[in-house]
Amino acid sequence: VNGKQGAERQGSSSDMRIAVIPGDGIGKDVTAEAVKVIRAIGEVYGLGFDLEMLPFGADYYLDTGISMPPNGYTMLRDEFQAIYIGALGDPRIPDMRHARDILLGTRFELDLYVNHRPVKLFDARLCPLKDRGPEDVDFVVFRENTEGLYVNVGGRFKAGTTDEIAVQEEINTYKGVHRIIRHAFEHAKAHGLTKVCMSDKSNALTFGHALWQRVFAEIARDYPGIEPAHLYIDALTMQMVKNPGQFQVIVTNNMFGDIITDLGAQLQGGLGMAASGNLHPGKTSMFEPVHGSAPKYAGKNVANPIGAILSAALMLDYLGCAPEAQAIEKAVRTAVQTLQGPAEIGGALGTRETGDFIANEIKRQRQ
Repeated sequence: VNGKQGAERQGSSSDMRIAVIPGDGIGKDVTAEAVKVIRAIGEVYGLGFDLEMLPFGADYYLDTGISMPPNGYTMLRDEFQAIYIGALGDPRIPDMRHARDILLGTRFELDLYVNHRPVKLFDARLCPLKDRGPEDVDFVVFRENTEGLYVNVGGRFKAGTTDEIAVQEEINTYKGVHRIIRHAFEHAKAHGLTKVCMSDKSNALTFGHALWQRVFAEIARDYPGIEPAHLYIDALTMQMVKNPGQFQVIVTNNMFGDIITDLGAQLQGGLGMAASGNLHPGKTSMFEPVHGSAPKYAGKNVANPIGAILSAALMLDYLGCAPEAQAIEKAVRTAVQTLQGPAEIGGALGTRETGDFIANEIKRQRQ
């Protein structure tokens, strides 16, 4: 078990406390279906889930001026075993202050240094690459989640003039680089995988990425059964399109990971299929689908909830419920392969009906 398991495996008096922040736009729609599937798992497998719905999002921010209360991050860390967040973003808040505070704030305040993005194709027809099937698109990307260019170190001088200067600094620390690379190798070892690829741009970013090179070589020596490989980030993107089947585990920095995981999402059928976890192994961690809030589609029963449902599966696996997580994935696979889903996967079901099918499929599997 990699995660924070605070409840008994056999259902009972000790429920798993999960904070749920549905978010904005279609975030509310798809989160409802993820919750539906979690409740189905609880019913079928006899597990107790205490799902607390929290109001934070655009509406709450516009009503109160508060994106996250002063004790919000401490509450999430200390009172829950996991956090589930839907998509965030609303055009009524142009600077997306609330989204940054909730999403990025939680990542940084809880030190969720691992961004875990599985890239798994369930049906060949969803892959934009010709002659590629599920056996070719099945890997995981680990993105460093608390450093890099996203720490917002830098500034602007003479902003808004023709003499403007903008500086954005990339931060790489031994601690940060070491722990994400170590996590990638540990994941490979725990799952019987034999290859870890690290990607950087050390041929151009010679200072910060030299640290990645040094630490990767240092850690790789501790795992003689795992083949280490290195690709510059531009070469990696080419190889992901040319031959994704060569990859098992990829580890990279914050910005590069942000980019290549969206490429990975397209290989598996689009952002609506993509799940993610933001982890501090052994501590309260956060899970979310990676697509946007798409306000114009909110409430219209057209959004694809599969990425949200797979994020719930990732969360349950982290909480020590591996068989239950596998049951969700199996039900999703059935939905995709039988076209029992939304238009994005070639089906004719709405958001709610897709969630119903997957929840019922979980129940059917146990009959």
